[in-house]
Amino acid sequence: MSSPHPSSERTAAYIHAIRERVAKIVVGQEIVVERMLIALLTSGHLLLEGVPGLAKTLLVNTMARALHLDFRRIQFTIDLLPSDILGSEILDEKSGGFRTHKGPIFTNLLLTDEINRAAPKVQGALLEAMQERKVTLGNETFLLPTPFLVIATQNPIEQSGTFELPEAQLDRFMLCHRLVYPTTGEEEEILHRNLNLGIQKVGSGAVARTEFDLVSQDAVGTEADLVAAMEATHAIHVSEVILKHVVDIVERTRHHPDLELGGSPRAGIALLKCSRARALLHGRDYVVPEDLFALAEDTVLHRIRLTYEALAEGRSATSVLQSILEQSVS
Repeated sequence: MSSPHPSSERTAAYIHAIRERVAKIVVGQEIVVERMLIALLTSGHLLLEGVPGLAKTLLVNTMARALHLDFRRIQFTIDLLPSDILGSEILDEKSGGFRTHKGPIFTNLLLTDEINRAAPKVQGALLEAMQERKVTLGNETFLLPTPFLVIATQNPIEQSGTFELPEAQLDRFMLCHRLVYPTTGEEEEILHRNLNLGIQKVGSGAVARTEFDLVSQDAVGTEADLVAAMEATHAIHVSEVILKHVVDIVERTRHHPDLELGGSPRAGIALLKCSRARALLHGRDYVVPEDLFALAEDTVLHRIRLTYEALAEGRSATSVLQSILEQSVS
């Protein structure tokens, strides 16, 4: 049997180092870390649904530092304007001309907290930039940095003062992952670590340390390592059988009696791309049906909608999608 290619070994070591770095700061959340890596390797965007306090900001910050990426965070509010994200032209009183002020979207990794709290106009401005990967300010168009990844969060429980993302905008996110609470053992570990944080002296005073103070500023690899990992993702083999399974899954969502809205072509593209990345992360150079099962909920579920009749009968989109998967990949 032939030995692994040196570049494959280096990519595997690079991914392992990222996971190890994140695990030193964030307890558990391995699936979320995997989804973030998948989004990065496939140049997609990620929407995270979960209650506050699940370390989403800490996780993204740690990941950005491990990858040596520029990281910025925007807290979405009702009074946020498109220019607060994209930037604007500002009148220079000395010269009498306009100068360009680039907004926080000009970064590698952008965390947008509670995206559904902003007005639809702001959501639309962000999602247009996500899709086209460029921003027009005045008469000039600027390309966004490479790589460029948006990780957005929204609270699934609190609906007061929110604007639900419409289907067309949800479709722009390659993945939508639903976070869960940590297990009892993980939560005990979180508390143990927090108890041992201590204080940090600042001048003549002191402040209690947080997990953010533990985030290392040193990257675990280089930009070349990230590019190599992305190239390795695109080299993952997808058989005709797997491709037909994906087409069948998406097609079934469009004709299922319990669904009024089925998956768009983007659903199939997202499922295939993400399956490639997951195969790489699991040490394979080919996609298997397990990848489709693992990622279908995150890539397809936010792109389908139940009929009113199905909702009235207490059915869930998750169970409908699960039945479609079992019928298609069997």
